[in-house]
Amino acid sequence: MGMGLRLLAVCVGGVLLTGCVMSEKYEQEKARGLNFQRLLAQEEKRTAEMDGELKKVRRQLTEMESRNRELSSELQTVREQLSKTQEEAAALKETGTLGATARKEMGKADDILGGDDSLAGLGFEDVGVKGAPIYHEVMPGETLFRLSRTYGVKVDQIRDWNGLRDDLIEVGQQLIVGYE
Repeated sequence: MGMGLRLLAVCVGGVLLTGCVMSEKYEQEKARGLNFQRLLAQEEKRTAEMDGELKKVRRQLTEMESRNRELSSELQTVREQLSKTQEEAAALKETGTLGATARKEMGKADDILGGDDSLAGLGFEDVGVKGAPIYHEVMPGETLFRLSRTYGVKVDQIRDWNGLRDDLIEVGQQLIVGYE
C-alpha cells in the first residue's frame, strides 16, 4: 500500500500541477485576447479618423479645382485684355510715328510756303473752299482738337467753318469738319 499511496500522491500531484499549468496558459491566452481587442479598437479608431481626414481632403480638392477653374477663366480674360491692349499700343505707336512724319512734312511745307498758309506765295489765289461740306456729329468726350486730328485740319479752320468763338462744343452738335 505504500506504493499505491505514493502512486496516488504522484497522480494527484500531477493533476494539480497540470491544472496549474493549464490555468496559467488560460490566463496568458486571456491577456493576449484582451490585448488584441484593445489593439483592434485602436486601429478601428485610427481608421475612422483617417476616413474623416480623407473626406476633408476630398472636399478641399473639389473646392481647389473649382477655384482653379475660376482663376484659369480670369487668367484667360486678362490675357485677352493684354492682347487687345498690346494691339492698341502698337496702333498708337504707329499713329505717333505717322504723326511725327506728318509734322516733319508740314514743317517742310511751311518752309516752302514761308510760314504762310495761303497759296499766294506760289502765285495762286486763295479762292476759298470748294465742294460740299463734310459734317460730323459731336460724340461724348470729343473736342475740337481731337476732331482736327481726326480729319487732318486745323482747329481754327473748324472754328471758322462753323462760326465758333471758342472751343466749346456740345454733344449732338453738327460741325463742318472739311469739304469734299
